[in-house]
Amino acid sequence: MATNLLEAPAQILDGRFSARPATLDDVEAAVAMFNAYARSLLGIDQFTAEGYRNEWQVPGLNLETDVQVVTTLDGQIVGCTEVWDVADPHVRINVWGRVHPDYQGRGIGSAMLGWAEERARQAIPKAPEGARVTMFSRAISVDAGADPLLRQAGFELIRHSYLMAIDLEAPPPAPAWPEGIALRTLVVGQDERATVQAVRDAFRDHWGHVERPFEDDLQHWLHFIQNDGTFDPTLWFLAMDGDQIAGVSLCWLRSQEDPQLSWVGTLGVLRPWRRQGLGLALLLHSFGEFYRRSQRKVGLGVDASSLTGATRLYERAGMRVERLYNTYEKELRPGIELSTQSIT
Repeated sequence: MATNLLEAPAQILDGRFSARPATLDDVEAAVAMFNAYARSLLGIDQFTAEGYRNEWQVPGLNLETDVQVVTTLDGQIVGCTEVWDVADPHVRINVWGRVHPDYQGRGIGSAMLGWAEERARQAIPKAPEGARVTMFSRAISVDAGADPLLRQAGFELIRHSYLMAIDLEAPPPAPAWPEGIALRTLVVGQDERATVQAVRDAFRDHWGHVERPFEDDLQHWLHFIQNDGTFDPTLWFLAMDGDQIAGVSLCWLRSQEDPQLSWVGTLGVLRPWRRQGLGLALLLHSFGEFYRRSQRKVGLGVDASSLTGATRLYERAGMRVERLYNTYEKELRPGIELSTQSIT
């Protein structure tokens, strides 16, 4: 049964819309709404129903409590918001939402943020005593309505990130591997645990990283490995130093939003092997494999002020910034910051 979001947002909605928990039956309609939003700003579809159905079944996400859809009185989905609070230590809660472009400016976004904050505050008692608890949200910079909406709700702009890309008009340069490094691809059923641990180790130096229980991380990764039909282990590259993983480049032949765009999903080098050219070698190898598979454009996402200098590496490899995203934060409880803010 549909219900209003909360008492205050209900006043904003003023009986013109209703809200309820999402179900898997909503995937097609929700994705259609997400893509209408994307087309209005970027001229492209960003999501597929198959990919999003997989997203809504990630371990730890409860559609009943964590995802709300806003509908017209005749049932059309015109808004959706998600609150990602799926694992310990519950200190950095991701809020993500979209409103159909034809229904913006009617209070739906404010209503969804009100519900999202109430849901995010449920994380506070679960967080470690004395830890700072925040909610954060990302918005594409060309969305002119996102900044005033988030600021009005008490968020502050704190960071930027990029979508960077390269056009492969010719075969990329051959990678120069550091001495002692051998490259191979992931073996399903053998390498998952070690790969997840390597990613965790590499990304401890990523701004905003919060250490989660290993088994939670593993189950999250296994969910996509086992259920994503686009997963290809021959594109998950492991740089090995003996029996140790020194770095990874975990790639996808095609991104959801553009079948012509290949995607470097995770590129990381562990601390003992940094500053030896391994990151560039992994990136160039990935470019070369995409080129061999007749893909001519490659993209990835990166923190604009990367603590490890990743943006400089990607620029050196010939990549350019194609899209800017803004990161906003709202403090729910002051305390000790548990997320990575700098490299010591």
